[in-house]
Amino acid sequence: MKSMIFILSSLIGLSAHAEKTFVYCSEASPSTFNPQMADDGPTFNASSQMLYNRLVEFEPAGTKVIPGLAEKWEISKDGRTYTFQLRKGVEFHTTAKFTPTRTVNADDVVFSFNRALDKANPYNKVGGGNYLYFVNMGLPDSIEKIEKVDDMTVRFVLKQAESPFLANLAMDFAVVLSKEYADQLLKEKKPQLIDIEPVGTGPFVLKRYVKDNSIRYTSHPKYWRGQAKLDNVVFAITPDASVRFQKLKAGECHLIAEPSPQDVQSMRTSDKIRLMQQAGANVGYLALNTEKAPFNKIEVRQAIAHALNRESYLRMVYNGTAQLADHPLPPTVWGAGKTKDVFSYDIKKAKALLKKAGYPEGFSAELWTLPVSRPYNPNGKKMGELMQADLAKVGIQVKLVTYDWPTYLEKARKGEHQMIQLGWTTDNGDPDNFLATLLGCSAIEGGGNVARWCFKPYNKLVEQGRRESSIAKRTKIYEDAQKIFSAQVPWVPIAHATVFRGVSPKVEGYKISPLGVEDFYPLNLK
Repeated sequence: MKSMIFILSSLIGLSAHAEKTFVYCSEASPSTFNPQMADDGPTFNASSQMLYNRLVEFEPAGTKVIPGLAEKWEISKDGRTYTFQLRKGVEFHTTAKFTPTRTVNADDVVFSFNRALDKANPYNKVGGGNYLYFVNMGLPDSIEKIEKVDDMTVRFVLKQAESPFLANLAMDFAVVLSKEYADQLLKEKKPQLIDIEPVGTGPFVLKRYVKDNSIRYTSHPKYWRGQAKLDNVVFAITPDASVRFQKLKAGECHLIAEPSPQDVQSMRTSDKIRLMQQAGANVGYLALNTEKAPFNKIEVRQAIAHALNRESYLRMVYNGTAQLADHPLPPTVWGAGKTKDVFSYDIKKAKALLKKAGYPEGFSAELWTLPVSRPYNPNGKKMGELMQADLAKVGIQVKLVTYDWPTYLEKARKGEHQMIQLGWTTDNGDPDNFLATLLGCSAIEGGGNVARWCFKPYNKLVEQGRRESSIAKRTKIYEDAQKIFSAQVPWVPIAHATVFRGVSPKVEGYKISPLGVEDFYPLNLK
């Protein structure tokens, strides 16, 4: 630890005399450096935002879709065809093992999307072939074809119109890779390096990654938006929130991820820290694996919902910095459910439901607790202990289990759990991003639906909402879908949490994104 502190202190000290080196105390290691194969914030922060671009992107700290690698686009009247005109002269990264001979063209876009969509693509199975968002959002069933019109024009043809499609392409998973680099790696018989030693078009270039320790980047000198003001960025991977706070106070970090709610007041009164906050478009929840007994019984799921004293979690885990969740959608996202106190704390009712389900004495089960601080749950271990005590009151004996973050996610996607803590922050501001990506039938295969719940009446509504263009009609559809969710209880919503960031006064240009990702390109250091 002392050597790591010395390194970070040296890096920050260096910025005042020579290069500008920004140090970010992050909460976890990335699961990959290819965002196509991820659905978690630590991976998107370390890969998508730093290394890549998308055809279209969200405006900084907002949800408006703006041009990215595509400088303009057209949508057909029937809403099925999207034609993108690519930006000329966009340079890929030059690395120790790859020097590009051309700029971005249509071949790169077609390759990047067909890697996930076309099972005959030579890269389809590289890295395990699990393209989480593509599958969770039903894109293999939505996209009819992707075609190169000419070197600088790409066309997407959908099987049917889908309202969220353009915003979906601005999400972190929809990055554009280098086909030239991919072809080189195939010739070298090292295709796996595309996800380990990545080449993108983004504002920073990956230089070195030490798992569970640090990631180092340098600025991309030929970045199409202009070279970043920061010369270097270092991710100091620091899972313990209290340690992150201490490093920020000591000047060893310029920004910390997910500060503990217990440290927020100290940060608020410190003249060495700038505390920033924003209402979070997120939800933390306890998912129940409906494919495994006894959680396949609706009465058991309802009993668990009524056995959890969620109000106490707001006080003891979030320190009053969150509001109770009654629905999958946070109130900051349109279409959120209207009903309140859906899952009231009622031990008597919980016991009666267990008896009805055939478990009058309860049962034993595992509950997986989050191993890292997330915006929607700052302390999974503490919440797990509270849940364990609550469930014991109705006869459910719980064993708490956890793993390191990448393993936790991998096992969850495979459905190895019984009960699991997870959560979500919107990727695009659309209700579909919660209701389909986390709870739709197609999201079981992709691993986003960790409840592994496929309920056809619900799924039919979500699919209908995706095809409808009217916001008013979509809102009604999603409200009806959430009523079904409340009755079926595939997971118990816990909280919608306020997002906090601790920032050094030396940092200029930082804004909290409503999408839960970090964009360091606009930053500067005094």
